[in-house]
Amino acid sequence: MTLALRLLGLFPLSVLYAFGRLMSFVAYDLMRWRVPLATGNLARSLPERSADERRRILAASYRNLGSTLAEGIWGWRAKGDALRRRVNIDNRELVDRYIAEKRIVVLLTAHVCNWEWLMLAACAELGIPICPVYKPLRVATVDDYVRAARARFGGRPIAVDNLLFELMRTNDEPRAYAMLADQTPPRDRPKHWRRFLHQDTAFYAGLGKIARYLDAPVLYVAMRRERRGVYTAHLTVLTEPPYVDDPDEAIVDAYAARLEAEIRHSPADWLWVHRKWKYPKTPEA
Repeated sequence: MTLALRLLGLFPLSVLYAFGRLMSFVAYDLMRWRVPLATGNLARSLPERSADERRRILAASYRNLGSTLAEGIWGWRAKGDALRRRVNIDNRELVDRYIAEKRIVVLLTAHVCNWEWLMLAACAELGIPICPVYKPLRVATVDDYVRAARARFGGRPIAVDNLLFELMRTNDEPRAYAMLADQTPPRDRPKHWRRFLHQDTAFYAGLGKIARYLDAPVLYVAMRRERRGVYTAHLTVLTEPPYVDDPDEAIVDAYAARLEAEIRHSPADWLWVHRKWKYPKTPEA
């Protein structure tokens, strides 16, 4: 698998887009991979849209997923200048201010557009170490390859189970911790429930504790597709110190509201095939 990724990464992006389109055709039209799951997610999340609209959104989301796969393979070997030309952070001065103050920043984003390019471009553009928190892949050799690719341009990937240790050994060096916060916590993990896209939805708890421990502002990073292979990222402050109380619920509420607005703006750019609603809210939650 790793050899295949390395070989595919040698091809130009135009060829990889053709490969991505083929993969989306196989997944959506032939295998119907997770189509029932994604169809149900869309129906519950966007009941105000007609069935025909939701079908068009679903088909477009699979095409976008194929493009994201192609772009990810290309981006893991791309040069920093090439990534910066394709991902424009339109208000990077917000982070520049925190860097000048020697502050640590927490960046929250989601599976919208191309999250791999977003992290790589931010590392290349912002000039500070970015520590993406990730769940290791099941195939160790592929995980090693992807982790090394994410570490280019100063990235410092942190496996989620090592996050506490890494936070405890922190120093005063300006950097950013980046998290895909739309993932669903396991049943036995602390969580916050919130109405999100018409449904009771679980979000990870603990972001407020991280922000307080680091005395760090928390920013939401929105990503929008301008055209194929070109994106704009925009930063919004969710919370800032000083923190008197635990800002955990405030962060989740602000994050969920921003993410829902982005999904409604361009629903085909979210990852509908992931299992966001794995289990129902219990009466005591």
